[in-house]
Amino acid sequence: MRQYLAIILTIAFGFIVAAGMALLSILFGPKKKTPVKQEPFECGMPPAMEPRGMARVNFYLVAVLFVMFDIEIVFLYPWAASFLQLGRGAFYAMFFFLAVLFAGLVYAVKKGALEWD
Repeated sequence: MRQYLAIILTIAFGFIVAAGMALLSILFGPKKKTPVKQEPFECGMPPAMEPRGMARVNFYLVAVLFVMFDIEIVFLYPWAASFLQLGRGAFYAMFFFLAVLFAGLVYAVKKGALEWD
């Protein structure tokens, strides 16, 4: 149990901070809803333009691809740092991982996910 104490304290701290923020929002947030209070806030100035609506799907596809390859680096860096100690099995596992990611990138390019019209 003692080995998990740091994790338990971190999770408890996260819950306490989240609950505190929610409580402060309830206590100090707007009580009476008026049209002025419901307006989006832009640095104290009136909004420059009306919202344009929904973002295009390509924006989300590029964001997902970015996250996918960002996570790849999170796995690739520690693997490369300890490559010599890991052995042949880790090499094949990383090769398979990169092959799957590359296949996903080729699929996205063939489907036109990165094409901006």
